[in-house]
Amino acid sequence: MEPEMSIKISILLEIYGKLLTQKQFDLLNDYYNNDLSLAEIAENENITRQAVRDNLKKGERKLFNFEEKLGIMKKNKMQEEQIAVILSEINCLTENSTDNEIANVLEDVKNKLNCLV
Repeated sequence: MEPEMSIKISILLEIYGKLLTQKQFDLLNDYYNNDLSLAEIAENENITRQAVRDNLKKGERKLFNFEEKLGIMKKNKMQEEQIAVILSEINCLTENSTDNEIANVLEDVKNKLNCLV
């Protein structure tokens, strides 16, 4: 699986993991976050590799369905992009401002926004 997809599933698991069964969460977490192979997971769970794969696919489908319906990951990404734009604009203002008071206020806002990213 391509790394970008693995990262996406890992993020979705963090957001929606509590909506899965405990077994699905554990299998997905072992595979995507703990970097265990299908064989290692199968041995740990006393099930076949095929059962691990089937459970992974089922869990992945659920995660993507949750995201399709709720869109939390998409909203978070949009917020991060908006914050980055705001921070960039504030950086330009603080660099070009001669008024210390405005610069201080903008610096405070920038610090608060940085905490959100």
